Amino acid sequence: MDPIRKKLLIAAFAILCFSFTAILLSLLCLWKIHRKKKKNNSEKLLTQADDQSLEDAEKEVALSPSSFFAKCNSLCTLSLKGFASFIDYKMIEKATKNFDKINILDESGFKLVYKAILDNGTEVAVKKVFCLTKGIQREFENEVKLLSRFHHSNVISSYGYSIENETGFVVYELMHNGSLETQLHGPSRGSQLSWHRRLKIALDIARGLQYLNELCIPPIIHRNLKPSTILLDSNFNAKISDFGTAAVVAGGGGKEGGLSRSLNFLGKTGPIAPESILNGILTDMSDVYAFGVILLELVLGRKALEMSEVSGQECLVRWARGVLTDRHVMPNVVDPVIRGTMSVNHLNQVGVIAYLCLEDEPKYRPLITDILNSLVPLVPVGLGGTLIV
Repeated sequence: MDPIRKKLLIAAFAILCFSFTAILLSLLCLWKIHRKKKKNNSEKLLTQADDQSLEDAEKEVALSPSSFFAKCNSLCTLSLKGFASFIDYKMIEKATKNFDKINILDESGFKLVYKAILDNGTEVAVKKVFCLTKGIQREFENEVKLLSRFHHSNVISSYGYSIENETGFVVYELMHNGSLETQLHGPSRGSQLSWHRRLKIALDIARGLQYLNELCIPPIIHRNLKPSTILLDSNFNAKISDFGTAAVVAGGGGKEGGLSRSLNFLGKTGPIAPESILNGILTDMSDVYAFGVILLELVLGRKALEMSEVSGQECLVRWARGVLTDRHVMPNVVDPVIRGTMSVNHLNQVGVIAYLCLEDEPKYRPLITDILNSLVPLVPVGLGGTLIV
């Protein structure tokens, strides 16, 4: 081959290779620029999405109570295992005859309780809760969740719940004899409550508390145990109700107890144990103290706080602790309705139980199981105890 022609071919091949390489490099640069631009656009979109999500979250936090419950309305139709059943509001409205005033059983604070009859003829109670604040909303939610967990003859049974606008509804079994508060301190002044029936009510409460404090996993502390939260059925069987302020214990109970979250006593009207007032400590011993106050009211027929009493006797606990262990005084301070109808020995035993429950130091109070075992021999066989009358 001619040397000149050979050089020309080599030069042409070199130019071709250079051109091809340049084209490849150009395409590679264009691809990288396109990819970087696409990535920037994606990041921008993601940032916008995050900003929008943050904005939506901020809006959600700022939702008004009505918006909160409107959102719940769209979710509550789900019925999941372990959660309370949702009941259509229209059914509740119909069962209460459009919330007729004649069907009101109880009224307190932001709550109304109605007698209602379902389509199948079942008589129920409907608690209507005006959820105007976040605190009341939390209490309503707490009660609905807890009631769905409980299955015990001395704890109130729930049929389900409903939500309409800013109002929550809890549907539970109807207790024909109302609350212990009404029976003891209402118009009848305890006339339907004999000595043995009162001890039976105390035993029922102890069994309910044993279930909540010791058998539930995790344990439950009621926190608001008092005569108005103890309901009585047609046979005067007692059941614990009202779990809006109840607390789930972390780490178990007992005298060395697992402590719950920090406490807020605002709006709480039940007896408060001394350690809870002073240190904010909450254990199952707090419920034992409240049980002791109820036992006092059952035996003495007086309210825990009665301003109409003579000077020095306004606070039942403070006054009663001086007479509970006095065998000569106790028979004379018993509720006049039942005075002289019981064994003095049995009366003194109940006085000792109440005295121990009201100890200032929680470590000196008996466990609810010990209380239950002490009450069983004092209650007739026909009422669930072992006493042969």
